[in-house]
Amino acid sequence: MTGFFERRAAEYLPVESNLRESFRVLAAGRPRGDIIELPGLTIASLGARFQMFNAAFLNSTATQVDFERRLDTAREYFRSRGMAWALWICEDWLDRSVRRRLSQTCQQYGLRLSSEMPGMTAAEIDKPIRRLPDLEYRVVDSAAGMADFRGIGAVCFHVPLDWFSEVFDESVPASRPGFRCWVGYLDGMPVATAASVPSSQALGLYNIATAPGYRGRGFGEAIARHAIGDAVPGRADVPLILQSTSVGLRLYERMGFRAVTRILVYTSAR
Repeated sequence: MTGFFERRAAEYLPVESNLRESFRVLAAGRPRGDIIELPGLTIASLGARFQMFNAAFLNSTATQVDFERRLDTAREYFRSRGMAWALWICEDWLDRSVRRRLSQTCQQYGLRLSSEMPGMTAAEIDKPIRRLPDLEYRVVDSAAGMADFRGIGAVCFHVPLDWFSEVFDESVPASRPGFRCWVGYLDGMPVATAASVPSSQALGLYNIATAPGYRGRGFGEAIARHAIGDAVPGRADVPLILQSTSVGLRLYERMGFRAVTRILVYTSAR
């Protein structure tokens, strides 16, 4: 039994740790940003209007008492700054008794379930089962490229553009090389995005999105594979990880990813 839990931890910990690293990269150095590491709790906040990026994370296992103490700390931090916020939880940090009471406990702290995503991993990527479209791939290294990147993301993730622009502003390409962004172009039109974040335990894929009107034609898979191919050399010893939406789940399974945990997001405002 001990071996089972060790194997399971080896699978979900890279997913969880890389997710926290992606938030640290985006929060670092911002005027209203903060990165605070406490026993059992990580706060990685951009100080943004988009509450999903004013984030608190568990960083170790928790009993019910531990969990409530960490929620107290996180709530007080964001309350003192007048910010809406989000709690991102890898459910494997919690034992079954805490999971059963999770939504009820979070409601007591003014948090409601906003989304849940399978955390997925792959040691390597399977070959495509279809011919993928030809795109022009450009790494985001300019204000114009970032505008294309966030324009697609704002639409696909249903976020107001000005909120998304706070998160992915013009400083991202120059000062945050740990968050490498790509845009795929078809005949000069931006149609798909992807990003990669390396960490000591994994290579994370984020912001994989395809513009409406171009979906179902393989653009999302094509740019995801390009981002992986760009980032993997020299990092072949770590797994690939991502958190999937329901829309992308079957695509990632075809590519060789499998779900090893679940990421739950609770937010303080509707």
